[in-house]
Amino acid sequence: MTLYGMIILTALLFSFVLETSAGLLNIQAMREHPPDEFADVVDATTWSQTRAYAKDRATLEITSGAFKLITLLTWWFAGGFHWLDRFVGSWHLGDLAIGVIYIGLLLLISKLVSLPFKIYGTFVVEARYGFNNTTLLTFITDKAKGVLLSLVLGGPFLIALLYFFQYTGSLAWLYCWGLASAFLLFIQYIAPILLMPLFNRYTPLPDGTLRQAIQSYSQTNHIPIGNLFVMDGSRRTTKTNAFVTGFGRHRRIALFDTMIERHTVPEVVAVLAHEIGHAQLGHIPKMTTLALIYLGVLCGLLSFSMQDPNLHHAFYMERVTLHGGLTFFTLLAVPLDLLTGPIMKWISRHYEYAADRHAATTLPDPMALVSALKKLAVNNLANLTPHPLQVVINHAHPPLLQRIEAIKQCKKGHNG
Repeated sequence: MTLYGMIILTALLFSFVLETSAGLLNIQAMREHPPDEFADVVDATTWSQTRAYAKDRATLEITSGAFKLITLLTWWFAGGFHWLDRFVGSWHLGDLAIGVIYIGLLLLISKLVSLPFKIYGTFVVEARYGFNNTTLLTFITDKAKGVLLSLVLGGPFLIALLYFFQYTGSLAWLYCWGLASAFLLFIQYIAPILLMPLFNRYTPLPDGTLRQAIQSYSQTNHIPIGNLFVMDGSRRTTKTNAFVTGFGRHRRIALFDTMIERHTVPEVVAVLAHEIGHAQLGHIPKMTTLALIYLGVLCGLLSFSMQDPNLHHAFYMERVTLHGGLTFFTLLAVPLDLLTGPIMKWISRHYEYAADRHAATTLPDPMALVSALKKLAVNNLANLTPHPLQVVINHAHPPLLQRIEAIKQCKKGHNG
């Protein structure tokens, strides 16, 4: 095995062991009784369900991860990458067409490997705890739309990527960085307008007590709200949530219909204030900038290794191809992801604290945010005591107990 192969294999195994350890430790970290902070909203039955849900989710994730890893290693060491290259190459198409078909088939295989676990997670685990509202027709339709979008948007992007590396020489990585950056910004621009409505219905928040409360919050704090929508989240799940996406006048703040049904008006306004905090503090463009920088690093590294024969030999490929190099580089980037992933998660958690502070200092009563977060956690059976390792590698949000304590400190400072 070449050095490339040893690095990739070690990274894959280490990543699986790390994720599995975090999942197991996360289950063990759950207390027998709920934290005192939640004594007023969590009864014994709900806490028992929370513990069971966390265990079932972790079991599914570990099983899924193990199966995917075994499948990948079997395909790798059985010469699957080389076999597929010979199979597609026998069609005698142009290099670009062969490259797109080769990578497209690998992505399709990957989707098929993951599909049984997604079905089980949706229709067994989520249904077991009363979360699933997704019908089989909706599930199939969502998957079909995802495949179609991959073809319409991903196909041309992949063709352009391979074209640059084939015809632009030493500047290929720079062209690819520009292309990837433009694609990322384009997706963020059109997602709120064209893509998200393909999967969910977004309707303007109607007039009423909630809209009046939101307008009052906006006017009091001189904060423009922008586009505010109700999303039919109940079509797929009973969980509650809210989010903000997009830029400028195309920014979209969405409230799940389930949240509006289950929360008081002050609580919904508090959640909205948190989401507005992300927008006011520029978290979306900041995270996008970091993503663009990371893309540049990846494109630079890709240009050095993409056509390296040793990388291809590690996967038993007899010839050097652009599509092979691009495929294998995604695996070679696993060690880099192990480093950058926790860093990006740390930044995200930092931004969550900042958005909480924004909400706490602009709301009439910061404790409305605490009440909303507690209800969100209980309704979604969230793990209230995650293990630190799980937080470091997987959580984009801080542990809820720490968030609540930080909000209370903001309240004390505000009152003081």
